[in-house]
Amino acid sequence: MRGFLPDHQLRQAASLADALELLAREPGVWTPLAGGTDLMVLFNAGRLKATHLLDISALADLRGIQEQPEGLSLGALTTYTELRETPAVHRHFPNLVKSARATGALAIQNRGTLGGNIANASPAADTPPSLLAYGAELELASCRGLRRVAYDAFHLGYKQLDLAQDELLVRIRVPRPSGRTFHFFRKVGTRQAQAIAKVCVAAFGRIEAGVLAEFRVGLGAVAPQPVRARRVEQVLLGARLGALPIAEAREALAADMSPIDDIRASAHYRSVVAANVLGQMLLELNKMHE
Repeated sequence: MRGFLPDHQLRQAASLADALELLAREPGVWTPLAGGTDLMVLFNAGRLKATHLLDISALADLRGIQEQPEGLSLGALTTYTELRETPAVHRHFPNLVKSARATGALAIQNRGTLGGNIANASPAADTPPSLLAYGAELELASCRGLRRVAYDAFHLGYKQLDLAQDELLVRIRVPRPSGRTFHFFRKVGTRQAQAIAKVCVAAFGRIEAGVLAEFRVGLGAVAPQPVRARRVEQVLLGARLGALPIAEAREALAADMSPIDDIRASAHYRSVVAANVLGQMLLELNKMHE
């Protein structure tokens, strides 16, 4: 069964204020549509439940990558291609570049948006682990004003978000790293491209005097939502390079995950592979003491 166009209503927002006013007037009725790379797949399969679509793809307020002293401000409509082609992203946030390269084919990268990848809330999405590792913050707008929420508090469960029905994700803010840093991203899938992740691991560390002074790990495809590996972080924070407690960190990882069996991989596979990727990452990090 395929989607039937007359069953759906599409409205293009004339401005951000217009979009927010509509979401406030009819909360829960309108579903924002940006790149459409997820929604149109559901429509084509006849499984799109949303009948009222609000096209926000032309809103200038949601576009642009701004380099600021405190970090980068990324419009929610930033595409994967824009992430790949922006020098400031390469300089400061290489994991986001790798995440963008790992997402779909070039056509998807040209059209798909960072905000859509977040709001679609797939636990196997490619950019969320990197955003978690970088300590990203989201800016949410409504007629009531703006509010910011730490990204690691945004996903509440499977497809559940800290996003009110009258709110729209407008920008993603990523703090600029400083000092000596470590960046790691690894997506494990059936293929290197055009494959949904079976396991995804991203990490960011800041090193001071040979010690991990800051360390965050983001995980994808191993829980109902993208998650921080907080128990792993607790084990490693403050540890000295060259003597990282790798075995203890691998053991702690099990408590950070709740993988399932699905069509792409078994829970056992995900657990073993995630621990192996973590071990490889820490071996790389250990070498930085040399």
